[in-house]
Amino acid sequence: MSEIYSIGFGVGTCNSNGEWLEVYYPQPLFKPSADVAAAVKETLKIDGGNHSLALDPAQLQPLADKLAGAGANDQADILRQFASSQRPLVAVVLTSDEAPQSVPEAYLKLHLLSHRLVKPHQTNLDGIFGKLVNVAWTNQGAIDLEELPQRQLEARLKGEHLEVACVDKFPKMTNYVVPAGVRIAHTARVRLGAYLGEGTTIMHEGFVNFNAGTEGPGMIEGRISAGVFVGAGSDLGGGSSTMGTLSGGGNIVISVGDNCLLGANAGIGIPLGDRCTVESGLYVTAGTKVALLDDSGKLVEHVKARDLAGKSDLLFRRNSTSGAVECLTNKSAVELNAALHSN
Repeated sequence: MSEIYSIGFGVGTCNSNGEWLEVYYPQPLFKPSADVAAAVKETLKIDGGNHSLALDPAQLQPLADKLAGAGANDQADILRQFASSQRPLVAVVLTSDEAPQSVPEAYLKLHLLSHRLVKPHQTNLDGIFGKLVNVAWTNQGAIDLEELPQRQLEARLKGEHLEVACVDKFPKMTNYVVPAGVRIAHTARVRLGAYLGEGTTIMHEGFVNFNAGTEGPGMIEGRISAGVFVGAGSDLGGGSSTMGTLSGGGNIVISVGDNCLLGANAGIGIPLGDRCTVESGLYVTAGTKVALLDDSGKLVEHVKARDLAGKSDLLFRRNSTSGAVECLTNKSAVELNAALHSN
C-alpha cells in the first residue's frame, strides 16, 4: 500500500513577505504507488508527517529522474517544465489525511476534489477557512490586499487597467482545472474545491461551493451549498437552494439522491433519497410540519420533515387551498407507517 496520502508539485503566488497566496497543482497525486512515494521521500528527505517544502531549482532534475524511474513520467515532465519558472515552486507531501496547516496544503486538498480524486466529505478540510487568506483575484493574478493599492497605481502609470474580478479566499475552479465532460455557463460561480461529475451542466444562475458538487449527469440552475452532494440524474431548477452547514451551524449533511428534482425557487434543509421531487417555490426545512399522504391521497399522520430525511420516492408540495405542506408517497398507509417508524 502507498505510504503517502497525496503529493502535489505546484507553482503559485507569494506576497512581498514570501507568504503564500495561492498554488496551482497541474496534476496532483492521490495515494501514489509505493515506488513513487519512496522516490519523493528519499529525494526530499522526508521521514514522516505532512510537509510543504519550497522547491529549489537544483532539486528539480534529480527528483524528475527519480520519478521517471518509478514510472511517474507525467510528474517528471512537469518538474522539468518547472525548471524554467520565474514563480515560487512548492512540493506538498501529505503522509496522512489531516486538517490542512498551510495555504499550499489547503490548495492541494481543494485540487483533489476538483480533479475528482476524492468526493465531498472524503478529505479532511477542518479549519480551511483559517488557513486561506483573502486575495484580490485580478487579470494579473492573485494580489495581496495590502499590496493592491500600489499595484493599481503602478498599472495606471503604465496606462494599464488592473481588473479586480473578486475578493475572496477561494478562486474560481476553472482557473485551476476544467473537469472533462462538463459545461459551466458562468465560471465565476464554481469555486475551486467543487466536484463536478461527468455530464454536469451548470447554468448561469447555478452555483457550486467547495467540498460540494454533483455525481453527474445533471442540470444545475440553483445553489449547491458547501457540503452538499447531488446524485446522478438529479436536476436543480432555477433559483433553487440546498441548505449548507457553514452559516447555520448545523451538523446535518444535506444531500440529494439520484433522479431527483428541485423545482424553480424550491429549497431543502433535509437530505433527500432517490427519485424525490420538491414543488417549485416550496422550501422544506427540518422543522417543516408535513401532512404525510399515502398512495391513495389519504392522510396517514403529521410529521416533521426531518422524519422523512433520506427516504426515497417522495413528492413534496403545498396544498393550493389550505397552504399546508404535503408529502405524497407511492406506498400504502400500512407500508408507509412501517417505513416511517422502523428506526
